[in-house]
Amino acid sequence: MTTSAKTPTKASATMPSKTSAKNTTATATMHRGNQVFLFDKTSYMWMLAGLALILIGIAMTAGGKSPDPHKFNYDEIYSFRRITLAPIMIMIGFGLEFFAIMRKPEEEL
Repeated sequence: MTTSAKTPTKASATMPSKTSAKNTTATATMHRGNQVFLFDKTSYMWMLAGLALILIGIAMTAGGKSPDPHKFNYDEIYSFRRITLAPIMIMIGFGLEFFAIMRKPEEEL
């Protein structure tokens, strides 16, 4: 008396049938097509504007290198652009990022 005919083999128990594999793939692609983004297009535009301001502010702080390493150019290092304007631009950029994340999306009709 053999029991192997009554119990399924390990390969057939773990392998799904071809029809069930097709059904799960079709269901997964349908579900993927109805994906909803976390933010709307306007929020992404505000985020890009904030990122641009942050990058411009960081670029404004660059420079100030003296051709002579033994000479300190006070006016170049501590200029209005590097000490005041660039940090303000960076903070405005972070403010725009915060606004873009926290704003309520517009309702679609």
